[in-house]
Amino acid sequence: MVQRLMKFLLVCVLVQFLSENRVRGEEKQVLPGRWELLLQNAGVSAMHMTLMHTNKVLIYDRMDTGPSNITLPDAGCQNVTASDEWQHPECWSHSVEYDIASNNVRPLHLQSNTWCSSGAFLSNGTLVQTGGFDMGENKTRYYTPCYDSTCNWVEAGTTDLVARRWYASNQILPDNRVIVVGGEFSYSYEFVPRAQGEGLFELPFLAQTTNWTYVHEYDNLYPFLHLSSDGNLFVFANRDSILLDYAKNQVVKTFPQIPGGPRNYATSGSSIMFPLDYDDNFQRVEVMICGGAPAGAYGSAENQSGPSFVPALRDCGRMEITSANPQWVMEDIPGPRLMGDMLILPTAEILIINGGRAGSAGYQDAREPVLNPWLYRAQEPLGNRFSVLGATTIPRLYHSTAIVLPDGRVLVAGSNPNKSYNFSSMIYSKTELRMEAYSPYYLDPQYDSARVNISDVPSTQIKYGSNFTIGFSISAGAPGGDVRFHAYAPPFNTHTVSMSQRMLSLAAVTPILMGNDGLYRVSLMAPPTAVAAPPGYYLLSVVNDGIPSRAEWISLGY
Repeated sequence: MVQRLMKFLLVCVLVQFLSENRVRGEEKQVLPGRWELLLQNAGVSAMHMTLMHTNKVLIYDRMDTGPSNITLPDAGCQNVTASDEWQHPECWSHSVEYDIASNNVRPLHLQSNTWCSSGAFLSNGTLVQTGGFDMGENKTRYYTPCYDSTCNWVEAGTTDLVARRWYASNQILPDNRVIVVGGEFSYSYEFVPRAQGEGLFELPFLAQTTNWTYVHEYDNLYPFLHLSSDGNLFVFANRDSILLDYAKNQVVKTFPQIPGGPRNYATSGSSIMFPLDYDDNFQRVEVMICGGAPAGAYGSAENQSGPSFVPALRDCGRMEITSANPQWVMEDIPGPRLMGDMLILPTAEILIINGGRAGSAGYQDAREPVLNPWLYRAQEPLGNRFSVLGATTIPRLYHSTAIVLPDGRVLVAGSNPNKSYNFSSMIYSKTELRMEAYSPYYLDPQYDSARVNISDVPSTQIKYGSNFTIGFSISAGAPGGDVRFHAYAPPFNTHTVSMSQRMLSLAAVTPILMGNDGLYRVSLMAPPTAVAAPPGYYLLSVVNDGIPSRAEWISLGY
């Protein structure tokens, strides 16, 4: 009894100290990590991929170029109108649901072409999926996750988009609507669902940032979107960026042009918004954009008289967009890279994975796959922030995807630089159906003693600004000197863009207390508003001395 009381007092004092001083623990050694082959054949190539709150992953491709590698269930076929001229029976599935626990896929029914489309989650966990190609270019589709095998795609024929949206980007908003921005020749934005009488809103910035010098390069498709702390939308296209008051259709700030070359499709780099922190009431916002390709890279790769594949860009730019005088701060990356997927890990570190060293996005337009992921630690001194991690053996070029799983692994899939499935041995033109998981350094067994196991979280929606309690255990016996609580909104991932990805560091409002059941409990404060954290499902991780727990789902809302 005395020992338990002393342990209780020690933990209380420790956590009170942490809440007042925010001392960061010593960072763990970066190990190469481990790769694991999950599936030899996922059935479809993962052009689009996202994690759902049912711990299942939704994967889909385009559906207008012939067979995939998995048939529709029960040998069923459906009539599909792929274009204005072509209606045909379709017996192949072009979308699957991947069950993480069973490591199996289930074929799904798509009804219109989702080629190069976009998506975002509503507060109830339903995916709103927008746009595509031909007869799918103005479609809105919904996928509501389920725990059994009964859910499937639903196409909303009465709520079509106002404009065609091919290579557009989506962002969930504080009012639980989705903004859909851009697309080829679509210099506008609109909302799903639309308010009564609402149409589309012109956005000349998108026309101004289109690269007309090189045919079909554009350099501003799939624009990067980040919801800022003032409720306005950061929009980045090509090399330029603005802060958009989307409610009033007004540009409230124009940012400096990023040095170097363009960063959006077809010269595809990637973007993240760094985690928001309760220390400043989630007000400070900083973005980072990495990689890309020089202007003209797409045209050089597509040159029919003799293609050439120019080296990708080899820098990142960071900018605090809430600063009074925002400026890009550039830094070198370990090597040239385009089409790299940039993800926020549960530790709040950044991972860059997939992509190539030369060429551009597009069919067979990239060369020299980058097999090594990179880890980025934002708080380290300049020059020491990047670490090169262990290499995969599977190249992932155009149309590859990556997402973070609840256990902290990174699911990697896709790569298909062809209009149809091609299983040749040439790495730059091979359709890839294998799925892998990458385990970062923090999953190494040597850190298991520090790993927290979350035992309970609220099962009902957590209201903004309220306190909520979680319980956890730890094999080491007591938490360490640096305990953090991270809430993560998983992204919709396609074409190196991780849409609506967001992380918040939450405040502990009570000391960590150990109960008679041997579990530790702590009360956390939910973010204050939907501007800080749009309503929906988030993965909650407890990071103990730099080692994250397996994440558990919580729901934030009004």
